Parts: sequence; C-alpha cells; structure tokens
Amino acid sequence: MKKGLMIVLSGPSGSGKGTVINALRERHPEIALSVSATTREPRPGEVEGVHYYYISKEEFERRINEGGMLEHNYYNSNYYGTPKSELERVTDNGHDIILEIDVNGAIQVKNIFPDAVAVMLIPPSASSLEARLRGRGTETEDVIIRRLEKAKEELRLLDKYDYLIINGDNKADECAADLEAIISAEHSRAARMTDEAERFFEE
Repeated sequence: MKKGLMIVLSGPSGSGKGTVINALRERHPEIALSVSATTREPRPGEVEGVHYYYISKEEFERRINEGGMLEHNYYNSNYYGTPKSELERVTDNGHDIILEIDVNGAIQVKNIFPDAVAVMLIPPSASSLEARLRGRGTETEDVIIRRLEKAKEELRLLDKYDYLIINGDNKADECAADLEAIISAEHSRAARMTDEAERFFEE
C-alpha cells in the first residue's frame, strides 16, 4: 500500500488556516485532520478527540521522554503537541493527514520526517493581516502588536517550507484548490513512485 502524505500547514494568526483546511476537506473528506494533545483544561463546547486530546502534564512529559510526540511546544503554562502514533497509523494505511501547527512545530516535524510537505499560508501583506486581526474585534491592542511581530518571525523561516500560498480576502476556495494541486503533485513526485517503476516490468 502506498503511504499517505503528511501535510503541514502553518501561517500567522489571521492567515485563514482553519477556513482553508475546511474548504479542502469539503472537497476531500478522506484527508484526515490531525488532532493535537494538550495539558490545558477543555473549554466550553470542546470535545475530546475532536478539538484536542486532553492529558495530564505528567502523561505529556512521559510521551515526550519516550519519543511519543512528533512535535511539541510549551505555551502559557501548558504543553501542546502532536502524538506520533496517530499520524503513523493514518499514513501507514495510505491516507493523507494534515497538521495545522506553528512554525516551530513544523520545523520539528520536517527534522523527523523530511518527506512531510510543509506549506505556509499568509495574507497578501502586513497591512492586510493587521486589518483582519482588528476586524475580529476580540483582541487587545497589545495582542495585535504581538501577533504582528510574531508574523515577522514566522516569515523569516519561510525557507524551511516547501510551498507558499497567499490567501487574499475571500479566497479560501482558491487556496484550497492550490493546496489540492500541491498534494496531487507530491503524490506524483518521482521519489514517491519507485514502486510503479518496479511493477512496470512485472505485468
């Protein structure tokens, strides 16, 4: 069985990652969405195994020490990370899986699985990003400034990624199509098709 792809999608807060992923999975519901683990408490409306796997700090640290976390970060006194077992189960069964994680997590994934396809999604400009953040009406001025500064740091790591998609306003469907094209091209990459060459002379 041909192994599935591991697709990593990162981008600044406000770039539209979740919306693009939803649009992609409407076209391709067979693409799995990775569920992260966290040590924080569930928020109202969140569901175990859908939004996160909620585990204790001790359990999370045990998994880190045993190599069970593909990537992890520590933020606001809580761990967040991707369980390795889930990803390997999905891809070993021939299905693609998409991970929505930050740049630090993406670099960790690429170091462990160089074949992972890393895609960065960004708005057309810094001013566009600022307008989106302000348009939410849910964040303080300090938070907006921090998010804009973080976006600069994230873009400095663009060379660690395989692809860049620019998400203009109301362009989620177009971005999903771009991501779909990337996935299709990666499936046809010659390095992933060596089995086809071997089968060529078997018939």
